[in-house]
Amino acid sequence: MESEASATRGAAAPRGRGAAPRGRGPAPHGPGAAPQRGRLNRAVKESLRDVGTQLSQLNNSVGSRLDLKATDLGCLDLISRYGPISPSALAKRAGLHPATMTGVRDRLERAGWIERGRDPGDRRGVVVQVARGRGAEILRLYLVDSGMNTAMDEILAGYDDEELELLIGFLRRIADAGRAAAEKLAGSEDPPGLTPAAAPGRPGRR
Repeated sequence: MESEASATRGAAAPRGRGAAPRGRGPAPHGPGAAPQRGRLNRAVKESLRDVGTQLSQLNNSVGSRLDLKATDLGCLDLISRYGPISPSALAKRAGLHPATMTGVRDRLERAGWIERGRDPGDRRGVVVQVARGRGAEILRLYLVDSGMNTAMDEILAGYDDEELELLIGFLRRIADAGRAAAEKLAGSEDPPGLTPAAAPGRPGRR
């Protein structure tokens, strides 16, 4: 039984040690290559959608524990990663209208999550950053209490360094593509027949 289990685990492993990383080189040619490539492309896109869904559920769970709306939690994460950051730069990274960002910032400050300070590069400017000690509270929920950190470490242990470099490059390119797509939609004109106040995805323009 143990040998059968070991064989099953070996068959399900993400790769063989020493094998060339997948995804490098030209797409395969020949009979059946195009349908196979199409299936693989669809599988990758579907997997990314599933990742987005599951991470959204994790965000919702963390937000519920902290009594934060999804948008507020997302902005708080950006502040923790890029702060101190100006309100305008934060709004751009979050893809939010400045008026909407003002409300988010005010809620986070009233709840004690962030604090304001003077921009060292512009004494008239303001920057925001995560309040001292509060960032650790969020990280504990994401990485420790949820078990996500341990799960990721176990998954990453199944890949060698070269494969991890490949995955990092892939995920960064996907993130860049998602950022460009969001900016394209945010900068597009209102659909015909919709006034600015009625256009979807335009908070703060009422």
